[in-house]
Amino acid sequence: MTAVADGLAGFAAAGAADRNVLPWLLASTACLYAGGVTLNDFFDRELDAVERPERPIPSGRVRPAAAAFLGAALLGIGVLAATQVSAASAWIALAIVLAVILYDSWGKHRIFLGPANMAVCRGLNLLLGIAAVPAALGGRWPLALLPFIYICGITALSRGEVHGSRRPVALFSVVSLILVLAGLATLALMRDPLGWWSLALTAVFAWRVLPPFLAAVRKPEPAVIRNAIRTGVLSLVLLDAVIGGLFAGALYSLLILATAVLAFGLARLFAVT
Repeated sequence: MTAVADGLAGFAAAGAADRNVLPWLLASTACLYAGGVTLNDFFDRELDAVERPERPIPSGRVRPAAAAFLGAALLGIGVLAATQVSAASAWIALAIVLAVILYDSWGKHRIFLGPANMAVCRGLNLLLGIAAVPAALGGRWPLALLPFIYICGITALSRGEVHGSRRPVALFSVVSLILVLAGLATLALMRDPLGWWSLALTAVFAWRVLPPFLAAVRKPEPAVIRNAIRTGVLSLVLLDAVIGGLFAGALYSLLILATAVLAFGLARLFAVT
């Protein structure tokens, strides 16, 4: 559901003009994300058989071929849905598919490319929403740097979920979070110097994400890192809510925050990593 929040935030940044394309946009971003997650499990099936045997494929509950077919089908549906939004959205959806396949099959195993590759996927997901109004891409594309930096830091730390990490990596993640928080606060002051809503949401965002990541710096052990990653991924909705509020108002940001309710519910059923 964090992917849906990305789409809503991008749509707000584009002006949230044509509501008729919004269902197609949300279907596209949801399918692209679900397809990526499914293929990730497919490509990780041998490693998961050793480290996480309880997952659907290594446990035998899902056949590898079925997972591969489902993942590919979801990615295809995501691209087709994007064609109903705009030609620009369709091209960005195709770029997401390529970035997802690169990450799942090869990129995530590379020390530096992996975090950047995943971050590109999330940055493009925000652009997918902005592309609902293609003309908005020229002025709004820098917003994609916020999820890019944020996810880059989270993904770098996530490598230590099983065996632990090193303190410099955890520190890099904290610096990434601080840069994003500073960027959001700056945007809030630039767009509405007297507004309190976006600044308040940014403060809540900081309260949510900084403590678990600072804990990972102090103690970069698997359990601590898993908690930080779970919190960081679910809190991406807050980042999107701040962006949505900046461009479409407080009520729209509340709509984005509503997706967090479903995200937290799903997190009880599926591993957030």
